[in-house]
Amino acid sequence: MVRDIQSFLQEGTVPEVLFWVGCAGSYDERAQRVSKAFAQILQKANVDFAILGAEEGCTGDPAKRAGNEFLFQMQAMQNIEVLNGYGIKRIVTACPHCFNTLKNEYPSLGGNYDVVHHTQFINELLDSGRLAIEGGAFKGKKIVYHDSCYLGRANGIYEAPRMVMQRLDADLVEMKRCKTNGFCCGAGGAQMFKEAENGTKEVNIERAEEALETKADIIAVNCPFCMTMMRDGVKHFEKEDQVQVLDIAELIQAEHK
Repeated sequence: MVRDIQSFLQEGTVPEVLFWVGCAGSYDERAQRVSKAFAQILQKANVDFAILGAEEGCTGDPAKRAGNEFLFQMQAMQNIEVLNGYGIKRIVTACPHCFNTLKNEYPSLGGNYDVVHHTQFINELLDSGRLAIEGGAFKGKKIVYHDSCYLGRANGIYEAPRMVMQRLDADLVEMKRCKTNGFCCGAGGAQMFKEAENGTKEVNIERAEEALETKADIIAVNCPFCMTMMRDGVKHFEKEDQVQVLDIAELIQAEHK
């Protein structure tokens, strides 16, 4: 059972970590499966965590990227008031956009928290022994990993996701454009919410093409936006029956089934 923050308030305690679910993780049907997988991992590792539930609002990332600074600050201040009111110290989120905004843009508005991405947190749990995986669910499979812009190039986090996947009994491969030379899925900077501009090829089509060229069975992602764009790209090439797009949390959760 996932506990909301009110249950901790009634006990007079603070959760070890707050799971910031995010808009996609709350409302997008595909991203909801990632939220559930990560929550199950936290439960498996006996992590005392909470969610804000209805009190969680959008971080304001789309508004800020689209140029509406006023709306961003309104959304941010409302969230900061809630978080500070509950005495939240550490936040984990499965969305790099939420991660980047909470970590780098909230402090100047009075929101100072230890913010980690879910791949970093899973890696911590594995390193500390709080979580163990069998490592056989993907035996014989080839996995290629797509670096999301807001986790990779914006925050320099490349190794934690790869360290997690190295524990799987799978063949890990890289695209030519990866890590600091990574290529966007096409959804960042609020592009997810606008019509495509003139050009010869959609960004997500080119990125999906690069992933498919590796002959991987699974495209691993760490972001709900990347999930949507890569899945659409795979569908474009009519490869959805042969190639799965899975979040790293889903890869780890599958080891416990």
